Amino acid sequence: MKVLVLGAGLMGHGASYDLVRSDSVEKIIIADIDKERAEKLAEEMGPKATAQKVDASNRDELVKVFSKVDVVISAVSYKVNHLHTEVAIETGTHLCDLGGNFKVVEKQLELHERAKEAGVTIIPDCGLAPGMVSVLARAAIEGMTKTEELKIRVGGLQQEPRPPLNYALIFSVEGLINEYVEKCMVLRDGKIAYEDPLVGFEQIEFPDPFGKLEAFNTSGGTSTLPLTYEGVIDSLDYKTIRYPGHGHKMWTLMKLGLMDSTLQDFDGVKIAPRTVLERLLERNLPETSKDATLVRVSTSGWKGTESRCIDYEIVDYYDDDSGLTSMMRTTSFTASVAAIMMGDGRITERGVVPPERSIPPEPFIDELRARGIDIKERIY
Repeated sequence: MKVLVLGAGLMGHGASYDLVRSDSVEKIIIADIDKERAEKLAEEMGPKATAQKVDASNRDELVKVFSKVDVVISAVSYKVNHLHTEVAIETGTHLCDLGGNFKVVEKQLELHERAKEAGVTIIPDCGLAPGMVSVLARAAIEGMTKTEELKIRVGGLQQEPRPPLNYALIFSVEGLINEYVEKCMVLRDGKIAYEDPLVGFEQIEFPDPFGKLEAFNTSGGTSTLPLTYEGVIDSLDYKTIRYPGHGHKMWTLMKLGLMDSTLQDFDGVKIAPRTVLERLLERNLPETSKDATLVRVSTSGWKGTESRCIDYEIVDYYDDDSGLTSMMRTTSFTASVAAIMMGDGRITERGVVPPERSIPPEPFIDELRARGIDIKERIY
């Protein structure tokens, strides 16, 4: 199969790294608006990879390059995901993207019937959370007769936290702030509800060296899961894991108005406070360095007449051999595995279908484990 990786940034790098090591992938095209960056990455990836300059917002350029491949991984801003969905339908090309904004996903889902008629599979939100955790949630739910509660807890952390926030930017600052300001879609009493971000603090514990951490409401992580399981699961929510104290610091910044996207006048200069905060975070937070990704997907309910709990847990670390951060591995490998499974026919659903509806859990989990992502299952 031939695969296009659109975007030569961190996640495009991770996806390319994985794709060139797959026997089923014949060729990959790495496309970026910065041709030099694409060429540098393609050279690093070896003979399977070629580079091309492509503007991810230019429909004509996208049509030309989409037509050359079987599957596309969109590893650029969520702002162009709807356009990429339209182009994938037009060219008859399978597509997955890394998501990042539920309103965009809603627009993509409106194209479901068109995509189905075109015979293509389009999987939005195919990253870590949503994405990987969505498939793990499905796996747990399918192991139960009745699922009463689903809790998803995810965090990307530095292995050695450093002030001022005990956090480093391991993905886009825009996506990070979105998580901290937008409403959180959950299920309560089997119905969709919305809760505030940066509240709902709880203590959560992971094996050493992490120990006791905090988790709190953030938006986006559930994505389509409440829509998929409304009326099926009584309670479903998502919280972000951080080192203790981080969440309250971010709550303070939010309450001070520093996450406000509205243009405001400061001595004749109009600027949104959020823009200032984003630039300052990019400038002043420590470099990512060696990171870790923590995941816990927990379900409780019934199997037949017996109570049952199923948990999936991941503790993943920066990979010294490849130089890939854990966030690159857990996010981009989800997309690359999905792309391979679309290309080789193991994903058969057609249309615009979210991960929990399109990706079969067992082979997906096996593929991730084969890549060194240690997914532990516990049934009790």
